[in-house]
Amino acid sequence: MSSPESSVPAQTVRRYRERVFAERDRLLAAQRDTAEHQRLVLADLLAHNADTAFGRAHDFARIRTLDEYRRAVPIRDYAGLEPWIERGAAGERRVLSSDDPVLYFTSSGSTGAHKKVPITARFMRTSFFPFFYAAWAPMAEHFPELIDRRDTVLNLKHDPRPVVATTAAGHPHLGASQVDFGTVFGEPMSAEPGTAAPWASTPSFADPADHLDKVYLRLRRAVEGADVRCVIGINPAMVAALPYQLRMWWSDIVREIHDGTLGGRPYGPGNPARARELDELASRFPVVRPAHVWPRMKALFCWTTGLAGLYLPRLREEFGVGVTVLPAPVAASEGPVGVALDRHGSAGGLVVTAAAYEFLDADTPVTPDAETLRPHELEPGREYHVVFSHVGGLYRYSVGDVVRVVDFANGAPRVAYAGRDTVVDRHGERLRESQVIRAIAAALDGGGLEARNAACHAPADGGRYEFAIATDLPWTRTEGDDLAGRLDAVLSRESGGYRAARAAGRLGTPVVRRLDGEAFLRDWHERVRAGVRPAQVKDRVWYLDPPTWQALVGSAEHIDEESHV
Repeated sequence: MSSPESSVPAQTVRRYRERVFAERDRLLAAQRDTAEHQRLVLADLLAHNADTAFGRAHDFARIRTLDEYRRAVPIRDYAGLEPWIERGAAGERRVLSSDDPVLYFTSSGSTGAHKKVPITARFMRTSFFPFFYAAWAPMAEHFPELIDRRDTVLNLKHDPRPVVATTAAGHPHLGASQVDFGTVFGEPMSAEPGTAAPWASTPSFADPADHLDKVYLRLRRAVEGADVRCVIGINPAMVAALPYQLRMWWSDIVREIHDGTLGGRPYGPGNPARARELDELASRFPVVRPAHVWPRMKALFCWTTGLAGLYLPRLREEFGVGVTVLPAPVAASEGPVGVALDRHGSAGGLVVTAAAYEFLDADTPVTPDAETLRPHELEPGREYHVVFSHVGGLYRYSVGDVVRVVDFANGAPRVAYAGRDTVVDRHGERLRESQVIRAIAAALDGGGLEARNAACHAPADGGRYEFAIATDLPWTRTEGDDLAGRLDAVLSRESGGYRAARAAGRLGTPVVRRLDGEAFLRDWHERVRAGVRPAQVKDRVWYLDPPTWQALVGSAEHIDEESHV
Protein backbone atom coordinates (compact mmCIF):
# COMPACT_ATOMS: atom_id res chain seq x y z
CA MET A 1 0.00 0.00 0.00
CA SER A 2 0.97 3.67 -0.15
CA SER A 3 3.74 4.86 2.12
CA PRO A 4 3.64 8.18 4.03
CA GLU A 5 6.52 9.57 1.97
CA SER A 6 4.37 9.16 -1.15
CA SER A 7 2.07 11.98 -0.06
CA VAL A 8 2.39 15.25 -1.95
CA PRO A 9 2.82 18.22 0.43
CA ALA A 10 -0.56 19.77 1.22
CA GLN A 11 0.55 23.23 0.09
CA THR A 12 1.65 21.85 -3.29
CA VAL A 13 -1.68 20.06 -3.74
CA ARG A 14 -3.57 23.22 -2.82
CA ARG A 15 -1.63 25.37 -5.31
CA TYR A 16 -2.07 22.79 -8.05
CA ARG A 17 -5.80 22.50 -7.50
CA GLU A 18 -6.15 26.28 -7.46
CA ARG A 19 -4.31 26.53 -10.77
CA VAL A 20 -6.24 23.85 -12.67
CA PHE A 21 -9.61 25.08 -11.40
CA ALA A 22 -8.72 28.70 -12.17
CA GLU A 23 -7.76 27.82 -15.76
CA ARG A 24 -10.95 25.81 -16.16
CA ASP A 25 -13.05 28.67 -14.83
CA ARG A 26 -11.33 31.22 -17.08
CA LEU A 27 -11.99 29.05 -20.11
CA LEU A 28 -15.63 28.55 -19.14
CA ALA A 29 -16.03 32.31 -18.77
CA ALA A 30 -14.39 32.92 -22.17
CA GLN A 31 -16.68 30.39 -23.87
CA ARG A 32 -19.69 32.43 -22.82
CA ASP A 33 -18.45 35.10 -25.25
CA THR A 34 -16.77 32.95 -27.86
CA ALA A 35 -17.02 35.49 -30.68
CA GLU A 36 -15.28 38.25 -28.69
CA HIS A 37 -12.46 35.98 -27.53
CA GLN A 38 -11.92 34.70 -31.05
CA ARG A 39 -11.63 38.34 -32.18
CA LEU A 40 -9.11 39.05 -29.41
CA VAL A 41 -6.99 35.99 -30.26
CA LEU A 42 -6.79 37.00 -33.93
CA ALA A 43 -5.98 40.63 -33.10
CA ASP A 44 -3.24 39.56 -30.69
CA LEU A 45 -1.49 37.17 -33.06
CA LEU A 46 -1.61 39.74 -35.89
CA ALA A 47 -0.17 42.51 -33.74
CA HIS A 48 2.44 40.32 -32.06
CA ASN A 49 3.75 38.87 -35.32
CA ALA A 50 3.27 41.74 -37.76
CA ASP A 51 7.01 42.44 -37.99
CA THR A 52 8.01 38.93 -39.04
CA ALA A 53 8.88 37.60 -42.47
CA PHE A 54 5.50 35.91 -42.71
CA GLY A 55 3.65 38.89 -41.25
CA ARG A 56 5.21 41.32 -43.70
CA ALA A 57 4.62 38.97 -46.64
CA HIS A 58 0.93 38.79 -45.75
CA ASP A 59 0.48 42.41 -44.65
CA PHE A 60 -0.53 41.62 -41.06
CA ALA A 61 -0.22 45.27 -40.06
CA ARG A 62 -3.19 46.22 -42.26
CA ILE A 63 -5.52 43.35 -41.30
CA ARG A 64 -8.35 44.18 -38.92
CA THR A 65 -11.01 41.53 -39.46
CA LEU A 66 -11.30 37.79 -40.02
CA ASP A 67 -12.54 38.39 -43.56
CA GLU A 68 -9.46 40.47 -44.34
CA TYR A 69 -7.28 37.78 -42.80
CA ARG A 70 -8.94 35.09 -44.92
CA ARG A 71 -8.24 37.08 -48.08
CA ALA A 72 -4.63 37.72 -47.15
CA VAL A 73 -3.61 34.26 -45.92
CA PRO A 74 -4.39 31.02 -47.76
CA ILE A 75 -5.14 27.81 -45.91
CA ARG A 76 -2.01 25.66 -45.67
CA ASP A 77 -1.21 22.21 -44.35
CA TYR A 78 2.20 21.32 -42.96
CA ALA A 79 3.72 20.89 -46.41
CA GLY A 80 2.54 24.38 -47.37
CA LEU A 81 4.01 25.96 -44.25
CA GLU A 82 7.14 23.81 -44.15
CA PRO A 83 9.42 26.18 -46.14
CA TRP A 84 8.75 28.90 -43.57
CA ILE A 85 9.27 26.48 -40.67
CA GLU A 86 12.55 25.21 -42.10
CA ARG A 87 13.89 28.75 -42.41
CA GLY A 88 13.40 29.20 -38.68
CA ALA A 89 14.74 25.75 -37.88
CA ALA A 90 17.89 26.62 -39.83
CA GLY A 91 18.47 29.66 -37.61
CA GLU A 92 16.77 32.58 -39.39
CA ARG A 93 15.20 34.95 -36.86
CA ARG A 94 11.62 36.25 -36.76
CA VAL A 95 10.30 34.14 -39.60
CA LEU A 96 6.87 33.08 -38.30
CA SER A 97 6.81 34.62 -34.82
CA SER A 98 8.39 37.64 -33.20
CA ASP A 99 9.72 35.49 -30.37
CA ASP A 100 11.76 32.71 -31.91
CA PRO A 101 10.99 29.07 -31.10
CA VAL A 102 12.48 27.64 -27.92
CA LEU A 103 12.15 24.12 -29.33
CA TYR A 104 10.23 22.11 -31.90
CA PHE A 105 7.65 19.47 -31.09
CA THR A 106 7.82 16.39 -33.25
CA SER A 107 4.78 14.86 -34.84
CA SER A 108 4.53 12.10 -37.42
CA GLY A 109 3.36 13.39 -40.77
CA SER A 110 1.34 11.41 -43.30
CA THR A 111 4.53 10.41 -45.10
CA GLY A 112 6.06 9.07 -41.91
CA ALA A 113 8.57 11.95 -41.72
CA HIS A 114 8.67 13.88 -38.47
CA LYS A 115 7.19 17.34 -38.57
CA LYS A 116 8.92 20.24 -36.85
CA VAL A 117 6.29 22.19 -34.93
CA PRO A 118 7.72 25.54 -33.74
CA ILE A 119 7.05 26.19 -30.05
CA THR A 120 7.51 29.68 -28.64
CA ALA A 121 7.35 30.87 -25.05
CA ARG A 122 4.44 33.17 -25.92
CA PHE A 123 2.46 30.26 -27.42
CA MET A 124 3.05 28.14 -24.32
CA ARG A 125 1.98 30.95 -22.00
CA THR A 126 -1.15 32.09 -23.86
CA SER A 127 -2.31 29.03 -25.78
CA PHE A 128 -0.86 25.84 -24.33
CA PHE A 129 -0.67 26.07 -20.54
CA PRO A 130 -4.21 27.40 -19.96
CA PHE A 131 -5.80 24.44 -21.77
CA PHE A 132 -3.18 22.01 -20.41
CA TYR A 133 -3.99 22.82 -16.79
CA ALA A 134 -7.74 22.92 -17.43
CA ALA A 135 -7.57 19.39 -18.86
CA TRP A 136 -6.68 17.99 -15.43
CA ALA A 137 -9.54 19.73 -13.61
CA PRO A 138 -12.05 16.82 -13.86
CA MET A 139 -9.46 14.42 -12.44
CA ALA A 140 -8.48 16.79 -9.63
CA GLU A 141 -12.13 17.43 -8.77
CA HIS A 142 -13.56 13.92 -8.90
CA PHE A 143 -10.50 11.80 -8.06
CA PRO A 144 -8.51 13.93 -5.59
CA GLU A 145 -6.42 10.98 -4.37
CA LEU A 146 -4.74 10.91 -7.78
CA ILE A 147 -3.36 14.37 -7.10
CA ASP A 148 -2.69 13.93 -3.38
CA ARG A 149 -0.21 11.08 -3.79
CA ARG A 150 2.77 10.33 -6.03
CA ASP A 151 2.21 6.57 -6.20
CA THR A 152 -1.35 6.25 -7.52
CA VAL A 153 -0.89 7.07 -11.22
CA LEU A 154 0.84 5.09 -13.96
CA ASN A 155 1.62 7.62 -16.69
CA LEU A 156 2.41 5.67 -19.87
CA LYS A 157 3.23 8.69 -22.05
CA HIS A 158 5.89 10.17 -19.77
CA ASP A 159 9.38 9.78 -21.28
CA PRO A 160 11.93 11.35 -18.93
CA ARG A 161 15.11 10.30 -20.78
CA PRO A 162 14.46 10.86 -24.46
CA VAL A 163 16.81 10.70 -27.37
CA VAL A 164 16.81 14.39 -28.31
CA ALA A 165 17.25 15.30 -31.95
CA THR A 166 18.07 18.89 -32.91
CA THR A 167 17.31 21.20 -35.79
CA ALA A 168 20.02 22.61 -38.01
CA ALA A 169 20.26 25.58 -35.66
CA GLY A 170 20.55 23.36 -32.59
CA HIS A 171 17.02 23.67 -31.20
CA PRO A 172 15.68 20.55 -29.45
CA HIS A 173 13.26 18.54 -31.61
CA LEU A 174 11.25 16.13 -29.48
CA GLY A 175 7.78 15.04 -28.43
CA ALA A 176 5.65 17.12 -26.11
CA SER A 177 5.64 14.26 -23.58
CA GLN A 178 9.44 14.39 -23.50
CA VAL A 179 9.73 18.05 -22.48
CA ASP A 180 10.26 19.16 -18.87
CA PHE A 181 7.94 22.16 -18.93
CA GLY A 182 9.06 23.26 -15.49
CA THR A 183 12.70 23.58 -16.48
CA VAL A 184 12.23 24.84 -20.04
CA PHE A 185 9.30 27.20 -19.57
CA GLY A 186 9.40 28.00 -15.84
CA GLU A 187 6.16 26.17 -15.00
CA PRO A 188 6.94 24.03 -11.93
CA MET A 189 3.26 23.11 -11.48
CA SER A 190 3.06 21.61 -14.96
CA ALA A 191 4.30 18.11 -14.10
CA GLU A 192 1.55 15.66 -15.07
CA PRO A 193 0.06 13.24 -12.55
CA GLY A 194 2.23 10.16 -12.31
CA THR A 195 5.48 11.79 -13.40
CA ALA A 196 6.87 11.70 -9.83
CA ALA A 197 5.83 8.09 -9.17
CA PRO A 198 8.52 5.59 -8.10
CA TRP A 199 8.27 3.93 -11.52
CA ALA A 200 8.31 7.16 -13.56
CA SER A 201 12.07 7.61 -13.89
CA THR A 202 14.10 5.68 -16.43
CA PRO A 203 17.01 3.70 -14.90
CA SER A 204 20.43 4.99 -15.85
CA PHE A 205 21.39 1.69 -17.48
CA ALA A 206 18.43 1.75 -19.89
CA ASP A 207 19.05 2.60 -23.53
CA PRO A 208 16.93 5.73 -24.20
CA ALA A 209 16.33 4.50 -27.77
CA ASP A 210 15.03 1.07 -26.66
CA HIS A 211 11.41 2.07 -26.17
CA LEU A 212 10.07 -1.42 -25.58
CA ASP A 213 12.61 -2.07 -22.84
CA LYS A 214 11.63 1.19 -21.16
CA VAL A 215 7.97 0.10 -21.28
CA TYR A 216 8.90 -3.16 -19.52
CA LEU A 217 11.04 -1.48 -16.86
CA ARG A 218 8.24 0.93 -15.95
CA LEU A 219 5.60 -1.79 -15.83
CA ARG A 220 7.74 -4.12 -13.72
CA ARG A 221 8.14 -1.40 -11.04
CA ALA A 222 4.47 -0.38 -11.21
CA VAL A 223 3.35 -3.98 -10.66
CA GLU A 224 5.39 -4.10 -7.48
CA GLY A 225 3.45 -1.05 -6.32
CA ALA A 226 0.03 -2.28 -5.20
CA ASP A 227 -1.97 0.94 -5.26
CA VAL A 228 -2.08 2.22 -8.84
CA ARG A 229 -5.50 3.84 -9.25
CA CYS A 230 -5.21 5.58 -12.62
CA VAL A 231 -3.53 4.93 -15.97
CA ILE A 232 -2.76 7.89 -18.22
CA GLY A 233 -2.13 7.10 -21.85
CA ILE A 234 -3.65 9.92 -23.95
CA ASN A 235 -3.11 7.55 -26.89
CA PRO A 236 -5.57 4.70 -26.12
CA ALA A 237 -3.45 2.15 -27.99
CA MET A 238 -0.90 2.47 -25.18
CA VAL A 239 -3.58 1.69 -22.59
CA ALA A 240 -4.87 -1.23 -24.66
CA ALA A 241 -1.35 -2.69 -24.80
CA LEU A 242 -0.95 -2.80 -21.02
CA PRO A 243 -3.08 -5.93 -20.29
CA TYR A 244 -1.29 -7.71 -23.14
CA GLN A 245 2.08 -6.71 -21.67
CA LEU A 246 1.08 -8.11 -18.28
CA ARG A 247 0.31 -11.46 -19.88
CA MET A 248 3.43 -11.46 -22.04
CA TRP A 249 5.89 -10.45 -19.33
CA TRP A 250 4.15 -11.88 -16.25
CA SER A 251 6.66 -14.56 -15.27
CA ASP A 252 9.62 -12.21 -15.73
CA ILE A 253 7.95 -9.47 -13.70
CA VAL A 254 7.07 -11.77 -10.78
CA ARG A 255 10.54 -13.32 -10.73
CA GLU A 256 12.24 -9.92 -10.74
CA ILE A 257 10.02 -8.60 -7.95
CA HIS A 258 10.88 -11.68 -5.87
CA ASP A 259 14.62 -11.38 -6.55
CA GLY A 260 14.89 -7.59 -6.36
CA THR A 261 16.17 -7.19 -9.92
CA LEU A 262 15.21 -4.82 -12.72
CA GLY A 263 15.98 -5.76 -16.28
CA GLY A 264 18.22 -8.54 -14.96
CA ARG A 265 20.27 -6.13 -12.82
CA PRO A 266 20.35 -5.71 -9.02
CA TYR A 267 17.74 -3.11 -8.11
CA GLY A 268 17.01 -3.34 -4.39
CA PRO A 269 15.80 -5.74 -1.75
CA GLY A 270 13.64 -8.54 -3.04
CA ASN A 271 9.91 -8.44 -2.33
CA PRO A 272 8.86 -12.08 -1.82
CA ALA A 273 5.58 -11.03 -0.17
CA ARG A 274 4.42 -9.12 -3.25
CA ALA A 275 5.65 -11.93 -5.51
CA ARG A 276 3.53 -14.40 -3.51
CA GLU A 277 0.47 -12.14 -3.90
CA LEU A 278 1.03 -12.11 -7.65
CA ASP A 279 1.53 -15.87 -7.80
CA GLU A 280 -1.75 -16.31 -5.94
CA LEU A 281 -3.50 -14.12 -8.50
CA ALA A 282 -2.17 -16.31 -11.29
CA SER A 283 -3.45 -19.42 -9.52
CA ARG A 284 -6.92 -17.92 -8.95
CA PHE A 285 -7.56 -16.36 -12.35
CA PRO A 286 -7.07 -17.93 -15.78
CA VAL A 287 -5.97 -14.51 -17.06
CA VAL A 288 -4.42 -11.94 -14.73
CA ARG A 289 -5.76 -8.50 -15.56
CA PRO A 290 -4.88 -4.98 -14.38
CA ALA A 291 -7.96 -5.07 -12.15
CA HIS A 292 -6.41 -7.97 -10.22
CA VAL A 293 -2.98 -6.40 -9.93
CA TRP A 294 -4.35 -2.98 -8.90
CA PRO A 295 -7.78 -3.60 -7.31
CA ARG A 296 -8.33 0.05 -6.38
CA MET A 297 -8.21 1.30 -9.99
CA LYS A 298 -10.51 4.30 -10.52
CA ALA A 299 -9.81 5.99 -13.83
CA LEU A 300 -8.24 5.86 -17.28
CA PHE A 301 -7.27 9.04 -19.13
CA CYS A 302 -7.10 8.74 -22.93
CA TRP A 303 -8.88 9.56 -26.17
CA THR A 304 -12.22 7.79 -26.27
CA THR A 305 -13.35 8.16 -29.89
CA GLY A 306 -12.11 6.98 -33.27
CA LEU A 307 -11.23 3.29 -33.33
CA ALA A 308 -10.94 3.35 -29.54
CA GLY A 309 -14.72 3.57 -29.38
CA LEU A 310 -14.82 -0.03 -30.64
CA TYR A 311 -12.68 -1.54 -27.92
CA LEU A 312 -12.84 0.77 -24.88
CA PRO A 313 -15.95 -0.85 -23.31
CA ARG A 314 -14.20 -4.23 -23.04
CA LEU A 315 -10.83 -2.66 -22.28
CA ARG A 316 -12.31 -0.74 -19.36
CA GLU A 317 -13.51 -4.03 -17.87
CA GLU A 318 -9.91 -5.24 -17.82
CA PHE A 319 -9.09 -2.43 -15.41
CA GLY A 320 -12.06 -2.95 -13.10
CA VAL A 321 -15.80 -2.65 -12.66
CA GLY A 322 -16.90 0.96 -12.52
CA VAL A 323 -13.63 2.43 -13.79
CA THR A 324 -14.19 5.88 -15.33
CA VAL A 325 -12.64 6.79 -18.66
CA LEU A 326 -11.84 10.51 -18.74
CA PRO A 327 -11.42 11.83 -22.29
CA ALA A 328 -8.07 13.38 -23.13
CA PRO A 329 -8.13 16.72 -24.98
CA VAL A 330 -8.84 16.96 -28.69
CA ALA A 331 -5.43 18.29 -29.59
CA ALA A 332 -2.41 17.81 -31.81
CA SER A 333 1.24 18.70 -31.40
CA GLU A 334 0.45 21.84 -33.39
CA GLY A 335 -2.18 23.11 -30.95
CA PRO A 336 -5.36 22.42 -28.96
CA VAL A 337 -8.90 22.25 -30.27
CA GLY A 338 -11.19 21.00 -27.51
CA VAL A 339 -10.82 20.13 -23.84
CA ALA A 340 -13.29 18.34 -21.55
CA LEU A 341 -14.10 20.49 -18.54
CA ASP A 342 -16.48 17.95 -17.06
CA ARG A 343 -16.97 14.18 -17.25
CA HIS A 344 -18.51 14.05 -20.71
CA GLY A 345 -17.38 10.77 -22.22
CA SER A 346 -16.02 12.04 -25.52
CA ALA A 347 -16.34 15.76 -26.22
CA GLY A 348 -14.49 18.87 -25.14
CA GLY A 349 -15.38 22.53 -25.38
CA LEU A 350 -13.57 24.62 -27.98
CA VAL A 351 -10.46 26.24 -26.47
CA VAL A 352 -11.56 29.70 -27.60
CA THR A 353 -8.61 31.51 -25.96
CA ALA A 354 -5.90 29.39 -27.59
CA ALA A 355 -6.36 29.96 -31.32
CA ALA A 356 -8.60 31.52 -33.94
CA TYR A 357 -10.62 28.60 -35.32
CA GLU A 358 -12.19 28.04 -38.71
CA PHE A 359 -13.97 24.94 -39.98
CA LEU A 360 -14.87 23.29 -43.29
CA ASP A 361 -17.47 20.62 -43.84
CA ALA A 362 -15.67 17.27 -43.75
CA ASP A 363 -16.87 16.36 -47.24
CA THR A 364 -15.40 19.58 -48.68
CA PRO A 365 -11.81 19.38 -49.99
CA VAL A 366 -9.40 21.61 -48.08
CA THR A 367 -8.07 24.09 -50.63
CA PRO A 368 -6.12 27.33 -50.06
CA ASP A 369 -9.18 29.49 -50.78
CA ALA A 370 -11.91 27.24 -49.37
CA GLU A 371 -14.76 29.03 -47.62
CA THR A 372 -14.72 28.43 -43.89
CA LEU A 373 -17.17 28.59 -41.01
CA ARG A 374 -16.82 30.30 -37.65
CA PRO A 375 -17.53 28.42 -34.41
CA HIS A 376 -21.09 29.74 -34.04
CA GLU A 377 -21.94 28.51 -37.56
CA LEU A 378 -21.29 24.84 -36.79
CA GLU A 379 -24.14 22.32 -36.54
CA PRO A 380 -24.41 19.54 -33.96
CA GLY A 381 -24.05 16.11 -35.49
CA ARG A 382 -21.94 17.28 -38.43
CA GLU A 383 -18.22 16.75 -39.02
CA TYR A 384 -15.66 19.38 -39.95
CA HIS A 385 -12.03 19.88 -40.92
CA VAL A 386 -10.19 22.04 -38.38
CA VAL A 387 -8.17 25.10 -39.40
CA PHE A 388 -6.55 27.24 -36.74
CA SER A 389 -4.21 30.19 -36.27
CA HIS A 390 -2.24 30.96 -33.14
CA VAL A 391 0.44 33.29 -31.87
CA GLY A 392 3.13 30.60 -32.08
CA GLY A 393 3.39 31.02 -35.85
CA LEU A 394 0.79 28.74 -37.42
CA TYR A 395 -1.60 30.64 -39.67
CA ARG A 396 -4.78 29.18 -41.18
CA TYR A 397 -3.19 25.82 -40.56
CA SER A 398 -5.10 22.71 -41.63
CA VAL A 399 -4.15 20.32 -38.87
CA GLY A 400 -5.45 17.22 -40.66
CA ASP A 401 -8.05 16.23 -38.08
CA VAL A 402 -11.81 15.92 -38.49
CA VAL A 403 -14.04 16.64 -35.50
CA ARG A 404 -17.70 15.96 -34.87
CA VAL A 405 -19.76 18.65 -33.16
CA VAL A 406 -21.59 16.90 -30.33
CA ASP A 407 -23.52 19.92 -29.07
CA PHE A 408 -23.14 23.48 -27.85
CA ALA A 409 -22.47 24.03 -24.15
CA ASN A 410 -21.75 27.22 -22.29
CA GLY A 411 -21.83 29.18 -25.55
CA ALA A 412 -19.23 27.15 -27.46
CA PRO A 413 -19.30 24.00 -29.60
CA ARG A 414 -18.24 20.79 -27.92
CA VAL A 415 -16.25 18.64 -30.30
CA ALA A 416 -15.08 15.03 -30.41
CA TYR A 417 -12.29 13.64 -32.53
CA ALA A 418 -13.77 11.79 -35.53
CA GLY A 419 -10.63 10.76 -37.42
CA ARG A 420 -7.86 11.96 -39.66
CA ASP A 421 -8.82 13.74 -42.87
CA THR A 422 -7.38 10.96 -45.04
CA VAL A 423 -9.67 10.20 -47.99
CA VAL A 424 -9.28 6.97 -49.98
CA ASP A 425 -10.53 7.34 -53.53
CA ARG A 426 -9.51 4.41 -55.70
CA HIS A 427 -12.67 4.30 -57.82
CA GLY A 428 -14.60 7.44 -56.92
CA GLU A 429 -15.71 6.17 -53.51
CA ARG A 430 -14.08 9.00 -51.48
CA LEU A 431 -14.22 7.26 -48.12
CA ARG A 432 -13.17 9.12 -45.00
CA GLU A 433 -11.83 7.58 -41.80
CA SER A 434 -14.85 8.48 -39.72
CA GLN A 435 -17.19 6.91 -42.26
CA VAL A 436 -15.27 3.65 -42.13
CA ILE A 437 -15.22 3.68 -38.31
CA ARG A 438 -18.98 4.26 -38.16
CA ALA A 439 -19.56 1.49 -40.68
CA ILE A 440 -17.49 -0.99 -38.67
CA ALA A 441 -19.24 -0.04 -35.42
CA ALA A 442 -22.73 -0.26 -36.92
CA ALA A 443 -22.00 -3.54 -38.71
CA LEU A 444 -20.64 -5.16 -35.56
CA ASP A 445 -23.51 -3.87 -33.44
CA GLY A 446 -26.05 -5.14 -35.98
CA GLY A 447 -24.87 -8.70 -35.40
CA GLY A 448 -24.12 -8.49 -31.70
CA LEU A 449 -20.39 -8.84 -32.40
CA GLU A 450 -17.44 -7.16 -30.71
CA ALA A 451 -13.99 -6.04 -31.79
CA ARG A 452 -10.68 -5.56 -30.04
CA ASN A 453 -9.61 -3.37 -32.96
CA ALA A 454 -10.11 -3.05 -36.70
CA ALA A 455 -8.52 -1.73 -39.87
CA CYS A 456 -9.22 -1.42 -43.58
CA HIS A 457 -7.22 -2.05 -46.74
CA ALA A 458 -8.12 -0.74 -50.18
CA PRO A 459 -6.15 -2.50 -52.93
CA ALA A 460 -4.80 -0.08 -55.50
CA ASP A 461 -6.04 -2.24 -58.37
CA GLY A 462 -9.65 -2.19 -57.20
CA GLY A 463 -11.59 -5.31 -56.36
CA ARG A 464 -12.84 -5.44 -52.81
CA TYR A 465 -12.22 -3.44 -49.68
CA GLU A 466 -10.77 -5.70 -47.01
CA PHE A 467 -11.54 -5.34 -43.31
CA ALA A 468 -9.49 -6.89 -40.52
CA ILE A 469 -11.50 -7.33 -37.32
CA ALA A 470 -9.69 -8.55 -34.20
CA THR A 471 -11.96 -10.30 -31.72
CA ASP A 472 -11.81 -12.71 -28.82
CA LEU A 473 -15.09 -14.29 -29.87
CA PRO A 474 -15.47 -16.97 -32.53
CA TRP A 475 -17.79 -16.33 -35.48
CA THR A 476 -19.75 -18.69 -37.63
CA ARG A 477 -19.35 -18.45 -41.39
CA THR A 478 -22.87 -17.03 -41.57
CA GLU A 479 -22.01 -14.30 -39.07
CA GLY A 480 -18.96 -13.35 -41.12
CA ASP A 481 -21.01 -13.21 -44.31
CA ASP A 482 -23.68 -11.10 -42.61
CA LEU A 483 -21.06 -8.74 -41.20
CA ALA A 484 -19.64 -8.14 -44.68
CA GLY A 485 -23.13 -7.42 -45.98
CA ARG A 486 -23.83 -4.91 -43.22
CA LEU A 487 -20.48 -3.18 -43.85
CA ASP A 488 -21.39 -2.84 -47.50
CA ALA A 489 -24.82 -1.42 -46.68
CA VAL A 490 -23.55 1.13 -44.14
CA LEU A 491 -20.72 2.30 -46.39
CA SER A 492 -23.27 2.79 -49.19
CA ARG A 493 -25.34 4.99 -46.86
CA GLU A 494 -22.30 6.91 -45.63
CA SER A 495 -20.79 7.68 -49.03
CA GLY A 496 -22.54 8.43 -52.28
CA GLY A 497 -19.25 7.80 -54.07
CA TYR A 498 -18.98 4.31 -52.59
CA ARG A 499 -22.60 3.61 -53.47
CA ALA A 500 -22.01 4.68 -57.08
CA ALA A 501 -18.82 2.64 -57.38
CA ARG A 502 -20.65 -0.44 -56.15
CA ALA A 503 -23.57 0.11 -58.51
CA ALA A 504 -21.21 0.54 -61.48
CA GLY A 505 -19.31 -2.63 -60.59
CA ARG A 506 -16.05 -0.79 -59.93
CA LEU A 507 -15.99 -2.23 -56.40
CA GLY A 508 -17.04 -5.65 -55.22
CA THR A 509 -18.55 -6.61 -51.86
CA PRO A 510 -16.16 -6.22 -48.92
CA VAL A 511 -14.02 -9.01 -47.54
CA VAL A 512 -13.88 -9.56 -43.78
CA ARG A 513 -10.90 -11.21 -42.15
CA ARG A 514 -11.27 -12.28 -38.53
CA LEU A 515 -8.05 -11.85 -36.56
CA ASP A 516 -7.41 -13.11 -33.06
CA GLY A 517 -7.87 -10.58 -30.29
CA GLU A 518 -4.15 -9.84 -29.86
CA ALA A 519 -3.28 -9.22 -33.52
CA PHE A 520 -3.22 -5.42 -33.29
CA LEU A 521 -1.37 -5.58 -29.97
CA ARG A 522 1.40 -7.61 -31.58
CA ASP A 523 1.47 -5.10 -34.43
CA TRP A 524 1.78 -2.25 -31.88
CA HIS A 525 4.70 -3.99 -30.20
CA GLU A 526 6.50 -4.61 -33.46
CA ARG A 527 6.25 -0.95 -34.39
CA VAL A 528 7.64 0.08 -30.99
CA ARG A 529 10.36 -2.56 -31.26
CA ALA A 530 11.29 -1.03 -34.63
CA GLY A 531 12.03 2.29 -32.93
CA VAL A 532 8.79 4.31 -32.96
CA ARG A 533 8.00 6.02 -29.66
CA PRO A 534 4.96 4.39 -27.97
CA ALA A 535 3.07 7.70 -27.84
CA GLN A 536 3.27 7.89 -31.64
CA VAL A 537 2.11 4.33 -32.35
CA LYS A 538 -1.59 5.05 -32.74
CA ASP A 539 -4.56 3.11 -34.00
CA ARG A 540 -4.72 3.19 -37.80
CA VAL A 541 -7.89 2.88 -39.84
CA TRP A 542 -6.07 2.57 -43.15
CA TYR A 543 -3.40 0.01 -43.92
CA LEU A 544 -2.86 0.97 -47.55
CA ASP A 545 0.64 -0.42 -48.03
CA PRO A 546 0.29 -4.10 -49.07
CA PRO A 547 3.32 -5.39 -47.09
CA THR A 548 2.12 -3.62 -43.94
CA TRP A 549 -1.36 -5.08 -44.43
CA GLN A 550 0.00 -8.57 -44.96
CA ALA A 551 2.16 -8.26 -41.86
CA LEU A 552 -0.96 -7.42 -39.87
CA VAL A 553 -3.27 -10.11 -41.16
CA GLY A 554 -0.44 -12.62 -41.33
CA SER A 555 0.37 -12.11 -37.65
CA ALA A 556 -2.98 -13.47 -36.54
CA GLU A 557 -3.01 -16.87 -34.97
CA HIS A 558 -6.35 -17.60 -36.57
CA ILE A 559 -7.70 -15.94 -39.70
CA ASP A 560 -11.05 -17.06 -41.06
CA GLU A 561 -11.41 -17.82 -44.70
CA GLU A 562 -12.43 -14.73 -46.64
CA SER A 563 -16.05 -13.98 -45.87
CA HIS A 564 -18.25 -12.12 -48.30
CA VAL A 565 -21.78 -12.07 -49.57
